[in-house]
Amino acid sequence: MKTALVTGAARGIGLATTKEFLSKGWHVVMVDRDEEALTSEASQLQDVTEILCDVSVPGQVADIAKKFDHLNALVNNAGVADFGPIEETDLSRWRTVMETNLDGVFMMTQALTPALAAAKGAIVNIASISGLRASTLRVAYGTSKAGVMALTQQQAVELGEKGIRANCVCPGPVRTKLAMAVHTQDIIDAYHDAIPLNRYGSEDEIANVITFLCSEEASFVTGQIISVDGGFEATGIGLPALRT
Repeated sequence: MKTALVTGAARGIGLATTKEFLSKGWHVVMVDRDEEALTSEASQLQDVTEILCDVSVPGQVADIAKKFDHLNALVNNAGVADFGPIEETDLSRWRTVMETNLDGVFMMTQALTPALAAAKGAIVNIASISGLRASTLRVAYGTSKAGVMALTQQQAVELGEKGIRANCVCPGPVRTKLAMAVHTQDIIDAYHDAIPLNRYGSEDEIANVITFLCSEEASFVTGQIISVDGGFEATGIGLPALRT
């Protein structure tokens, strides 16, 4: 049985990815720092192992690495968001975002490279459309996700010699509980207008692409930045009103 390790697995895209791997017969190591949510979700699933870990803490990441000598897939999904104006984003807020979103991806991949090499496994890093196109109030978040994309290509180039593939998925607007709780109807309407498919994506649609990139069907795909965004990135030039 193949094994995938998914960070940020207790909710959202990470949980959807966990369930998609399980549907394909994989064993999933669910990693999250929210003990209550992790235990609650893992208890409802079979063929999973839960590990409490904050990927921004080097010692905790090192402890995870000791548990595996063979790993087929690593999905670096754990992330934090802190939205605010540039002038209000102090160094503490900046570092909090970077420590999880970028440092965590680097440390998890570095620590698990021997296990991934033993299985000729795959890495999928989760970035964001915010790393591809700038937006207001996202100076730390967007920059961290742009860094994840660059890091992915570095991993692909260097780790390819070990038989490890590395790709990056950039979700666009996704209909998560959190997004729907904070997006007003005006925001929802504006996104629908700006996205060629005229809707938000679902967590399952992101998970489908992630698991594909970890599969044998994607055996010659590495170093790629893949937007799963309903065409949102492709509309970077021009106004919605001019598309009709």
